[in-house]
Order: sequence, then structure tokens, then C-alpha cells
Amino acid sequence: GDDSIPTENNNEPDGGIRQTLKNTIFLGIEPTPDVIAIATIYFVEGALGLARLAQTFLLKDELHLGPAELSALTGIFTLPWTIKPLYGFLSDGFPLFSYRRRSYLVLAGITGCLSYSAVGNNFWGLLGEELSVTTTVAALVVSSACIAVSDVVADGIVVQKTRESAEIDPSLAGGLQSLCWGSAAIGGLLSAYFSGSLLEEMKPQEVFALTAILPFLVATIGLLIDEEPVGKIRAAESESSSAVDGTLATTTSDAQDDPFVDVKSQINSLWQAIKQPEIYKPAAFLFLWQSTPTSEGATLFFMTEDLGFGPEFLGRIQIISAFSSLFGVWLYNTYIKTKSIKDILFWSTIVSFPLGLLDLILISHANRAIGIPDTWFVLGDDVVLSALGEIAFLPTLVLAARLCPRGVEAVLFATLMSINNGASTVGTEIGALLTKSLGVTETNFDNLALLSFICNLTSLYPLVFIGWLDGVGSVSEQEIEEEEAAAAATVIDADAD
Repeated sequence: GDDSIPTENNNEPDGGIRQTLKNTIFLGIEPTPDVIAIATIYFVEGALGLARLAQTFLLKDELHLGPAELSALTGIFTLPWTIKPLYGFLSDGFPLFSYRRRSYLVLAGITGCLSYSAVGNNFWGLLGEELSVTTTVAALVVSSACIAVSDVVADGIVVQKTRESAEIDPSLAGGLQSLCWGSAAIGGLLSAYFSGSLLEEMKPQEVFALTAILPFLVATIGLLIDEEPVGKIRAAESESSSAVDGTLATTTSDAQDDPFVDVKSQINSLWQAIKQPEIYKPAAFLFLWQSTPTSEGATLFFMTEDLGFGPEFLGRIQIISAFSSLFGVWLYNTYIKTKSIKDILFWSTIVSFPLGLLDLILISHANRAIGIPDTWFVLGDDVVLSALGEIAFLPTLVLAARLCPRGVEAVLFATLMSINNGASTVGTEIGALLTKSLGVTETNFDNLALLSFICNLTSLYPLVFIGWLDGVGSVSEQEIEEEEAAAAATVIDADAD
């Protein structure tokens, strides 16, 4: 082959198209099969929302579960997301078929595809005619775990790519994060649009059968990931180290005998990091902040049973909240990221409280008395709360990234995200218990207003502990970015000298 450097020739249609694609869609990142694969995985993650409404209607209408059960199960479906670091340790410590990333993506994709198909085709009649709650829930938990595994693997690839690109061009690192995030957002918007309208035409099971294509896409794409087999990497490492010094060769062979060496050292450094008050205090605050109870299950039943909203309208709410979340991101990046993280969390919680109480107007139908239709009221409330939610969520990501010392970034970040997911599971389960104890059912909404009020009021109590964010949370994202840029500049200056 000819190894000379290809020259850019924009007269060639191919070169021109590729350049345009690179600069517009891929945010200036070279669209290698790898990058396309990563973007696709994130797109699929967003698009899997296609089955979210179908899941709700499957549990509610086909399996006849009430609001408290629905809430309790929602918490259970989040469980696989609370052990994300475990998948990271697995893929790092135990290469499957001598690959750390590729094989896990293929495995997760195929298993996910099978579990969606099983729900969609009533387990191919293997378990009798009737849908059973246990097997359906089990299949849904497995599919949730498969998405979580591919998420961890994709994040791992992004972290690695980000590190590699940061050495060449720091602006590309951010571009890669934005590309992933953007792909997921586009997938999310498309799925929100179709999730409701498909349910008007199909049964929930048929939507699952259709969604099974998406995890299968991840499995196919996984094969495109550019990755050296582990044996090859190790052989290269041991060759180079034995050439340097005979003693090093023995340590490499130890590592080959014990796949846990990396994992042990990671767990150790993770523990060292978590023991520090400047890490565990903010993490504890995030847990409290995220674990306040929600009345989502009961509110959903109220919307479908009392207000008579159909899947199509619920799908429309999802699109609008997806758009307003995007608007929240824009607002945060344009105006708010100059404020300190602590202030943003404090004020977004304070402002969300009266907005959350607007649900009481809807529940008591007072909005009809002043001539505001239910649909408009729900959409208006949702738009503001989604944008606010995003504005409050972004600083928690910045905070989590800021807490991660070098060397354990990926594991600690995954651990903090798991704490976040674990906290929302706790919140959902407390909400389910409250729903049950207040006697809110699919037909009785007498105490729904009280439930909504309790959930809103408890969202304020974490503010008592906001002092735990002192130090880390007292700076803004803008200041963090400026500090990092200044640090990078001094390193470059030192290198130049």
C-alpha cells in the first residue's frame, strides 16, 4: 500500500463530503469507525426510551399493577445502574475472548436484544399463555443491566479517547463528550416522539419487539471498535519491559497470573479517595439531595385515569421535556456556569419548591375553574421543571468530575454516578411506600395532594446540609475551566523552556 499522507482535496466529492461531515455533524472530530461506533451506542441509549412508555403501560394495563407497585418496580429497574463500577472492574479485569471492550458490547447487545424480544413475544409461549409478572420484571431488569453494561464500556472508551485527544488537542476532548451527549439527546428526542404515537397503534408488547432491534445494533457496532487483543498488548508490554530490565518482566507475568492486580489497586485507590472528607461530604450531600421521595407513579395514574391522558399525549410531554432539558443545558452553559455550584443547587431547589406545588392545583382541578385546560397546565409545569432539573443536574456532574483525583477518575466517577442512581432508587422506593400508606390507588386519589405536598416539602431538607459542599462547591464551572487552562498553559511554558 501507499503510505504517503493523503492530501485534502476538496474538489473530490468524497474528500469534501467527509470534511463537511467532520466539521458539522462530528464537531471537528475525525469520523473514524470507532467514533461512529461510540456515537451510535449513545444514540441507541437515548433511543431505548422508545420502550419506556410501553413498559409503563405493560405493567399498568396488561399486568394490572397499581401506583405503589409501579413505583416500587421503577426503583428495581434502576438497580443495575447502581452497580456500574462493578461492570468497569469486570471489563478491565476479565477480558472476554481476549477483548476488554468489544466482547462486552457484543454480549450486552445480544442479551439485551433477547430480553426485549422475550417481553415482546411473550417468551415465545415457552412459559404458557399468560404474561407473568415475575418473568416480565426479570427480563426488564436484565435488559436494564445490558444497557448499563454497554454504557460503562462506551464511557470507558470515551475516557480513553478523551485522554488520548487531550494530549494532542484539548478542545477535541470536550468535543467528544458533546458528541456523545448530543447523540444520546437526538436518540431521546426521536424515541420520545414515537413512544406515544406507536402505543396508539400497537400493543406495548409489539413496541418491545420493535425496540429489540436497538440493542442488536449495539452488538453489531461493537465489532467495529478498534481494539488490540489483550494477549497482544501484554506480549508487547512484557517484551519492552524485559528488554529494559529482567526484574520488570517478572512483575508483568505476575499480572498475567492474577487478573485482579489492576482491580485490587483500583479498589485500593478508590477507598483512599473516598476516605477524604472533601470527597465523602459532597458525595453524601448529593445522595441526600437525590434521594428525596417522588410521587411520579401516582401522578402518572392520575393523568391517565382521572385526567384521561392517552399515550400519545404522554409521549408529547416527553418530547417537550426533552426539548426544555436541552434549553436548560443551553441556559446553564450561557449564563449560569459562572455561578458557584453550591449556589446553583441551593437556588434551583428553592425555586423548584413552589413550582412543584403547582401539582396541587392540577390535582384539585382548580386550574379548570380559572379556565386553564389540564393539558396546557401539565405542559407548562413540565417545561419549567425539566429545564430547572437539567440546570441543577449539570453542576452535580461537574462536581463529581471535580472530586475525582487523577488515576481513579473513571472508577470514582462511575461510583459517584452509582451513588446518584442508588439515591434516586431510594427516593422512588420511599415514594412507593408513601403511596401505599396514604392509600393512593389506581381509582382512589383522595390523598394524592397530601402525597405530592410531602414529596415537595422533603425536597428542601437536604439544604440543611449544603455546608458539606464548602470548598469544592464554592467555585463555578467557569473558574474550574479557567484554572485548568492556566495549569495547562504553565505546563506548556515549562516544556518550552
